[in-house]
Amino acid sequence: MTGRVAGKVAFITGAARGQGRAHALRLAQEGADIIAVDACAPIASVDKYPLATEEDLAETVAAVEKLDRRIVARKADVRDTTGLQAALDEGVAELGGLDIVVANAGIASYGQSWELTEDQWKDMIDINLTGVWHTAKVAVPHLVRRGGGSMAFISSIGGLKGVMQVAHYVSAKHGIVGLMRTMANELADQRIRVNTVHPTNVDTHMIQNPGTYGMFAPGDPDPTQDKAMGGFMSLNALQIPWVDPIDIANAVLFLSSDEARYITGVALPVDAGATVK
Repeated sequence: MTGRVAGKVAFITGAARGQGRAHALRLAQEGADIIAVDACAPIASVDKYPLATEEDLAETVAAVEKLDRRIVARKADVRDTTGLQAALDEGVAELGGLDIVVANAGIASYGQSWELTEDQWKDMIDINLTGVWHTAKVAVPHLVRRGGGSMAFISSIGGLKGVMQVAHYVSAKHGIVGLMRTMANELADQRIRVNTVHPTNVDTHMIQNPGTYGMFAPGDPDPTQDKAMGGFMSLNALQIPWVDPIDIANAVLFLSSDEARYITGVALPVDAGATVK
């Protein structure tokens, strides 16, 4: 078997669609077997776009199997440590170990900082920050037993700069960076590398919805992609409105591979220049 992560096992949260599915497929293309989890359930405070379903997760399974790689998929919510632990343990038992962790699960909701509801704030922090800690918490003992590995936390340009209308999201994504830097130090002697990846807007359901369009067309009662396009374009230094899931998956692949064997504690933007603009 050949490939940049051949013979390795990757644990990916939020794997039913979007970036999570892209990570699963890209790692599988390069030889990894996959443990995929997703909550596959709606969240009341996320009302601008539909969240992933069990059918979406089944599509990820079929796509990985089509690549002739093994996959263990479970419905699990990153807010539930017990359920997440059980899903990971079942995957490790079936696939033989754990080498790569991609803490990808996340949500988006919108509003000015002082107008966010308690539920919007709590759900965001519980999923986008505490959920990453839960993912790392359940995974680290398996990585230690394996003799090392890689963890990549999916942050955002909102983990490096302020972005209006998403203060709770920005707070969570900044928090991930602090967690990454601390764990990179704590786990270095176990040969476990920890990094964050910081996308600009990525072409998934999370940006292709009225909530995101409204950020770039404030005050418009009927925001659309066309109306928001100027805002999308203005965000990045390169003249593109967004990047594709594969662009982030390629970065995750690199950080997860032996090509990055001495890279840890790094916040890697894949952002078309958004953070320098």
